[in-house]
Amino acid sequence: MGAESTSGSGGLHSTKNCVDTEVVLNIYDLTPVNSYTYWFGFGIFHSGIQVHGKEYGFGAHDYPASGVFEVEPRSCPGFIYRNSLSLGYTNLQISEFRTFIEGVASEYHGDTYHLISKNCNHFTDDISCRLTGKRIPGWVNRLARLGALCSCLLPESLQVTTVKQLPEYHEMSEDDGSESPSSTTRESTEIDDDQEKRLLSPLEGTGDVSFVKEGHR
Repeated sequence: MGAESTSGSGGLHSTKNCVDTEVVLNIYDLTPVNSYTYWFGFGIFHSGIQVHGKEYGFGAHDYPASGVFEVEPRSCPGFIYRNSLSLGYTNLQISEFRTFIEGVASEYHGDTYHLISKNCNHFTDDISCRLTGKRIPGWVNRLARLGALCSCLLPESLQVTTVKQLPEYHEMSEDDGSESPSSTTRESTEIDDDQEKRLLSPLEGTGDVSFVKEGHR
């Protein structure tokens, strides 16, 4: 990512002149019970990072490949949208941000998702720190911090994420910056041919979610 530099605040910034883009945290309820527990500073939340008109999150699947996905802002399927918070700004251009998020995708494989140690909120916190130098509010991921101390108290049903589906990868078009479904086979020493075909074929009814194809590092 040669076009990027680190700003004084710790966020990634482009060396090119461009307009700053807001980085937004979109927060969702995993359960209607949050409507009651939220006011006591406790809840079970999913979060996504919105940049350049798309929202990015982290979900689980059973393969050693990208678990980073994109959706339309504030419309992640399976969750109940609650609110949005501004985290700051980045001046990475769309192409630079795409290179950045594809690189991050190689660090967040679907089979590494863990509710306590590596969940969707850990992902958004990491992205926020890298882009703006700021962390997401602590209450968003309070369940994971409490669970790290007393995981035996968490119900078994919460040990996996609700977003659990096979990824359809999209690639950026160099001509106009638009995205299209990938038709190429990603090089991998860990996924066999049959698994690769499944990874590149979306399940019926999951068109709202497009997984980000990880970039070469």
